Amino acid sequence: MADTQVRNNVSASRYELEVDGLLSIAVYDRRAGAVAFTHTEVPEALEGRGIGSKLIKAALADVRAQGLKVIPLCAFVAAYLDRHPEDQDLLATGAPG
Repeated sequence: MADTQVRNNVSASRYELEVDGLLSIAVYDRRAGAVAFTHTEVPEALEGRGIGSKLIKAALADVRAQGLKVIPLCAFVAAYLDRHPEDQDLLATGAPG
């Protein structure tokens, strides 16, 4: 895998990671003080290579850097947070889902 960077495409409300010419995305909605992740998509050709986890790890780091919380409406993001207790402090409590 080439050295790739996750970018926040604010105008499209999604984080993007391009690998081997294919685009993986994590779609979000900005809410008051939080980012609600609604959908994560990794092309089938890239599955099983940790691309989705790399995408979400970088997205959560960006959310943290902005001082925001996370609402994991997407099953992939929710599962990632379950597996990474070090990021669970980002979970928004009492936030409207």
